[in-house]
Amino acid sequence: MNDYAIISYAYQKEVRIYTATSTGLVEDSRRIHATWPTATAAFGRVLTVSAMMGLMYKNEETITIRIKGNGPIGSILVEANAKGEVRGEIQNPNVYIKYEDGPKKGKLNVGAAVGQGFLHVTKDLKMKDYFTSSAELQTGEIGDDFTYYFVLSEQIPSSVGVGVLVGTDHHVLSAGGYILQLMPNVKEETIQRIEAIIASLPPVSQLISEGYTPEMLLSKLADGTEQILEKHAISYTCHCTKEGFTRSLSALDDQTLHELIHEDGQAEIECHFCHTKYHFTKDELEKIRVDRKNK
Repeated sequence: MNDYAIISYAYQKEVRIYTATSTGLVEDSRRIHATWPTATAAFGRVLTVSAMMGLMYKNEETITIRIKGNGPIGSILVEANAKGEVRGEIQNPNVYIKYEDGPKKGKLNVGAAVGQGFLHVTKDLKMKDYFTSSAELQTGEIGDDFTYYFVLSEQIPSSVGVGVLVGTDHHVLSAGGYILQLMPNVKEETIQRIEAIIASLPPVSQLISEGYTPEMLLSKLADGTEQILEKHAISYTCHCTKEGFTRSLSALDDQTLHELIHEDGQAEIECHFCHTKYHFTKDELEKIRVDRKNK
């Protein structure tokens, strides 16, 4: 099943709901960044929520999400756009922590891997300035943290559920999530109805592994009241190019560019998002230097 997300209203337009399946997307990120299971789960959760959040914007608008915690993962950065495309990087992909006891014994301990810290969201609305809002991480489990962010920074009462199921061979078995947001006209009985549904909802990753589609997850959350507005493909996509890195090299100071040409005799740049490597020969570097001088 290809990854996609759905945007809808529910409960007579008292609620807006985004649902998504992201198994392929998260597996792509695992393969690219060679993440270990707990890092896969944390990174995959952020990527999934980011993909849905990107659909809240339009045209060329983008958002950048940063998770900065004091856990062993360090920081996570994800970029998302209105086309359903996401890409990201994780500081330490080699994290594998499980719960040692309690009801979650044996499950991946994402909260401990992320730790305490902050969630930052920067919006590029193609205006003069960027807009950044932040919220303190609540549990490091990602879903709870985005729920708190929406309430604190966006003033939108929300519920965010997201999950990633990782197999014993470290591959991603299922991934998906939802963002449920209350509209200003929501009735108290609707809130109570939703709270009861969410309280009884199995983990999202379990539902996806059982074959749930975004439509099925939506119907469960909406209790059959959904009005689907849009459906979008979502994917892990990086648009880096050699031309883009040529511009980056052109922006280097004269001394650094001189050293690359006359001491190293070449340059290799690796994209942080997709780990594609771009090689520049001495002649190509010299051309960059000459072209910059002629501008």
